[in-house]
Amino acid sequence: MKETLNSIRNRPRFKLYTDLSPEEYETNLRNYLDKNHDQFYGNINREVATIFVRTTEESYWKPNLALRIEKEEETTVIRGIFGPSTSVWTFFMFMYFLLTVSWMTFFTLYYVEKQINTDNYPWSLPCSFGVLVLIALTYAAARFGQLKAKDEMLLLRKFAEESTLHVEKED
Repeated sequence: MKETLNSIRNRPRFKLYTDLSPEEYETNLRNYLDKNHDQFYGNINREVATIFVRTTEESYWKPNLALRIEKEEETTVIRGIFGPSTSVWTFFMFMYFLLTVSWMTFFTLYYVEKQINTDNYPWSLPCSFGVLVLIALTYAAARFGQLKAKDEMLLLRKFAEESTLHVEKED
């Protein structure tokens, strides 16, 4: 159990095993959510649960706890992941990809221009620096969102610890 607790506290993903059936675990989660309905809300079914923290303000980096409940032989496996919504995650990954490819393109144009001693792309080096600034701003926006959501993440980790660790299977 100590290993799972450290995993929940230190990483965005965790995995634990329980002797409860998926139906019993679903009931356990619903009871915990009902008991703490003033602090948390979410959607729960036998296979997937998504938990959010109730807040007065909404931000783009609103974290959630996604739990996947799977049956493996006689045990139930609960896989959890903390993070922003998948649309926010996808948007930031798309921005990093787009900006990185743009930087490589501009820098390659500059490098080729210098190798063949032409002056066809005088704007390529300033554009590559501009894209580096945009990458830094994207990173800063992601870190700012994570910083704003830090308290919500701590509450979600508390939810994960209190709602799941007491049902963990002892080795």
